[in-house]
Amino acid sequence: MRILAVADVPSRYYYDYYTPGKLSEFDLILACGDLRREYLEFLVTMSNRPLFYVPGNHDDSFSEAPPEGCVCLDGTLAVHNGVRFLGLGGSYRYREGANMYTEREMERRILRLRPAIRRHDGFDILVTHAPARHINDFDTLPHRGFECFTELLDRYHPAYFVHGHIHRNYGVNVPQRTQYGDTVIVNAYEHCRIDL
Repeated sequence: MRILAVADVPSRYYYDYYTPGKLSEFDLILACGDLRREYLEFLVTMSNRPLFYVPGNHDDSFSEAPPEGCVCLDGTLAVHNGVRFLGLGGSYRYREGANMYTEREMERRILRLRPAIRRHDGFDILVTHAPARHINDFDTLPHRGFECFTELLDRYHPAYFVHGHIHRNYGVNVPQRTQYGDTVIVNAYEHCRIDL
């Protein structure tokens, strides 16, 4: 399965410079938050492929007007072509917002997903907006990762953990891919290809 992962800013390559057929190589699109509704609708329409998304901390309007043709993965475990996707949107709470959580609140969200995780014998890809704590995150509250995401990686060893939120233009040392045990961590800022 070939996946296009996107987050945070529209990819000029797949949007501004789009040409017919450019998205046809992908089987699925994963959107990791903070992307305009119109952009997600464009991708799902032009690719004619499923698009799974989790909301970012700036996607409060999605609860009232979600992107058409796209599947919200937030707070669910979905299976597509035999691949198990676990989705958890939002970021660490640094102000009021519908998609911002304390560590304890995110832990409770994960607790509600435990029966589905057990029923599916784990998951293959963790899809979030925020990163895991101490893995390519920052110490400032707006860009802090969740410790409970690190615990998910340690317990279930998914093949991939795909997130956004940490813009790669924040500094020269923000990697796009990192290996953490058995898991490849992908920062989907703008766009990234994943071959599963």
